Amino acid sequence: MRKTLLAASLAILAAPLLPAIANAGPIESACLRSDRQQATRALCRCIDSVAQRTLTRSEQRRAASFFRDPQLAQDVRMSKSDRDNAFWARYRAFGEAAERSCS
Repeated sequence: MRKTLLAASLAILAAPLLPAIANAGPIESACLRSDRQQATRALCRCIDSVAQRTLTRSEQRRAASFFRDPQLAQDVRMSKSDRDNAFWARYRAFGEAAERSCS
């Protein structure tokens, strides 16, 4: 009985967060799930908005993976692949635009 009550309480408390994450883009979702203290809902939404304007959906998913594993970003940055270098240039431009728009 206690476990059921606890589970129901947690579900009720988490319910307001679920629609926001479910409707969020890949960058916003990754940002909201990150353990970064500065990752507010407003900031994550702003960064995602910039990503939607500057990156393709596929590139957004790739960039979102950097939140889970920062080593992936380092691997792409150091890559000798033309494809990775082109992506990294677009990713940097996205980061600069997000910094200007969301700070």
